Amino acid sequence: MPPEMRYRATVPSSNRAPRAHSSSGPDAGTPGAGVLRRATRATGRGLRRATTPSVIRGTAVEVAWTATHVVTYPLGVLEEQVRHPEERLNLEGLDPIKRGLIIGDVENAGTPIILIHGVVDNRSVFTMIKRGLRRRGFGRIITLNYSPLTDDVRVVAERLEALVEALCIETGYERVHVIGHSMGGLVARYFVQRMGGDSRVHTLVTLGTPHQGSELAKLVPHPVARQMRPGSDILTELAAPSPGCRTRFVAIWSDLDQMIIPKPNARIEHGDLNARNVFVPSVGHNSLPVDGRVVHEVCTTMAHVDQDGSTVAEGATSIASAASRQGRQPPGQRPTT
Repeated sequence: MPPEMRYRATVPSSNRAPRAHSSSGPDAGTPGAGVLRRATRATGRGLRRATTPSVIRGTAVEVAWTATHVVTYPLGVLEEQVRHPEERLNLEGLDPIKRGLIIGDVENAGTPIILIHGVVDNRSVFTMIKRGLRRRGFGRIITLNYSPLTDDVRVVAERLEALVEALCIETGYERVHVIGHSMGGLVARYFVQRMGGDSRVHTLVTLGTPHQGSELAKLVPHPVARQMRPGSDILTELAAPSPGCRTRFVAIWSDLDQMIIPKPNARIEHGDLNARNVFVPSVGHNSLPVDGRVVHEVCTTMAHVDQDGSTVAEGATSIASAASRQGRQPPGQRPTT
């Protein structure tokens, strides 16, 4: 069994029996002794975790992809234009995957998909996801570029609203799908929950998005970073009740995401939202949009939905199930990877 598929049951700290500590030593009775012991144990656990094969491999991929992305970054600076797919009257020349989607769900195949990147990034980060979606038969894919130097979450959400309306008018489709990486997921979620965007967004997939904030943002003295701190005004708004929200959510998160601290803050935990949390182990923040497992999950999510947002693929986990809402698998099943 691969290391990344091994999971160890843990007991909440509140239910553990207290350990007996030796009273010997010069600092055994000092107030800081317990803190020092806990810090030492935490450091040891972190070092052991960091030297596992899956983490070493994931870290290497993250470094390699970041270096590659620096090279390709200039190619994604310009705003992408809407591309209208060719209207097909036959299936000649299509591979079986594209043919299957168009035959099985011609409406879903033509539904526009909007991609929104994260902070200090651009549309080039979605190269692999766009390729995967096009191979599946999706023809209308467009990215929304923005600059964190001039645009914050609310400003970009307004731009997203304008783009969605323009796409709906131009294509004749009433709803779109959205995929957001990092801050892009917060932008899309703000549009859906706070600006009535649930009437337009059928499915929202987020990758490494700080839905509950990131402690790392406290170290960055920038207005956009302040919006991604735990307890910020933006996150407080998103935590407010959203009864009747029609959008389905899928939040993909990883235990190697160095930008989200703590890592589970990339999950969506909201009682009013139809959300599924997907855990993908040992994937860095910048590697999420290019990881093969993530690309497969995104493409499958988009291809296997029906009008009410439920999954229709045999064997797929229902997004309405209690286990999915909490980011857990039913007993006896492994976490989604």
